Amino acid sequence: MRQAGRYMAAFREFSDKYPFRMRSETPDIAIELSMQPYRAFKTDGIIFFSDILTPLPGMGIEFDMVKGKGPVIANPVRSVEHLKQLVPLSDPASRLPFIHTILSSLRREADSAGVTLLGFIGTPWTLAAYSMEGKSDKDCKETKKIMMHNPALLHSFLDFLTEQLIVYAGYQIESGAQVIQLFDSWAHHLSPAQFSEFSLPYMERVTRALKAKYPHVPVIVHANGGTGKLELMSNTSADVVGLDWAVDMKDARKQLGAGVKVQGNVDPMILFGPEDKIRAEVERCLLAAGPRGHILNVGHGVVQGTPESAVGVFCEVARQSGALHAKAAANGARQPALV
Repeated sequence: MRQAGRYMAAFREFSDKYPFRMRSETPDIAIELSMQPYRAFKTDGIIFFSDILTPLPGMGIEFDMVKGKGPVIANPVRSVEHLKQLVPLSDPASRLPFIHTILSSLRREADSAGVTLLGFIGTPWTLAAYSMEGKSDKDCKETKKIMMHNPALLHSFLDFLTEQLIVYAGYQIESGAQVIQLFDSWAHHLSPAQFSEFSLPYMERVTRALKAKYPHVPVIVHANGGTGKLELMSNTSADVVGLDWAVDMKDARKQLGAGVKVQGNVDPMILFGPEDKIRAEVERCLLAAGPRGHILNVGHGVVQGTPESAVGVFCEVARQSGALHAKAAANGARQPALV
């Protein structure tokens, strides 16, 4: 759910020396940062070090990552005139050449290790909101004002971003990514009705386009705050729905239906607890999810200051999940039938 930057000391050695975009756009550094969590915890996948905003400069939307503040876009997109100045991402290889170098190198590492390489993008709504706000904002005020006063402008921007993100995600796949996750990081700003209008249809367009062109590549969708919108997401074209920790795993599986695979959803703050508590909570999540159709994960992202040893315990329990489910099945088989 998140790269190592918030909790690994080895990562911070790089972040203390180099600005974010230099780290994410310099292949040697990005490859090293991508590999650090795998080497430390032997996870089932490698996530390439990047950001959901990375494709924006290729469209003419420049951003900077300011330490302590997060992303800053000096010239937010808030007018039809600005929208007309944006550039389609028709040739990502020439505008974002570092992506291919990073992913193709990581794919060789992943193949050698026998694990999966994961790519990711932001959803059209989340990138639109960042681009219209110009920064992180707890109220999403500027974007919501545009939504209320000029929804046609927002829909036009979402249309534009949808087409570019289809191209960008395809570029990641063709560069080596074996799974694509869509992050709707700002879905929590939307009511269910707003989500149905301004996020879900565009997220679905990206997902359907990728499934049509790359049917062998699984697509995961994760909406931050999306567990209040599970009924809306039950018919998603994605292969997996990510769950935050605001919903009981068993309830989410029931609401989504047996055919929908899920990812999540341990509260990341559990990783600040004692080892026995971490084990108990992770095992509870695994048992509630069942033995099939579940990717164990935290429900949002590993928080800054999380002990690395706690992440190690989490991954250790994940590797024991098969035995845990087998034991549960055996115990269940010996229980008397309930009427």
